[in-house]
Amino acid sequence: MKYQKLENQEANWKWVYLVKKIRNNENITRYQEKSLQDEKETELLQLQNYPALIENWITQHLSQALVVKLDQAIRARRKRFFNAEKRATKKKSIDLDYAVWSRLSKHSRKMHMTLSETIMHMIDEAENKALYASQMHLMKKNLKELLE
Repeated sequence: MKYQKLENQEANWKWVYLVKKIRNNENITRYQEKSLQDEKETELLQLQNYPALIENWITQHLSQALVVKLDQAIRARRKRFFNAEKRATKKKSIDLDYAVWSRLSKHSRKMHMTLSETIMHMIDEAENKALYASQMHLMKKNLKELLE
């Protein structure tokens, strides 16, 4: 296993995941009867600060359909958590309009680069262009001063 399991942290992540499902009116329990579902969900809501009891509740009452989904969600959360500790592996995201993403994607494929590499390349080009423009402006100014 690549990432260390932190029981208390993961119990909290599981609790947050399940509470989100409850708020979306999804049945997270293995019970069909609505009153029993509500009772077990209320019980879970009160267990927020008790990691061992959360794990116990999950083993006793969680729907079989959610077992794999919960494990996948926690595995992904664990990966993001540990990757976020290092600057090199921390992921950032930006929102792009589809048209912008499409143009950037085409440009990236044409240059045989990733999207990140393409963005860095375009920034470098813009900075070099600005530097060149300022140097040219300074040279013209100095030339004018010499000719006067």
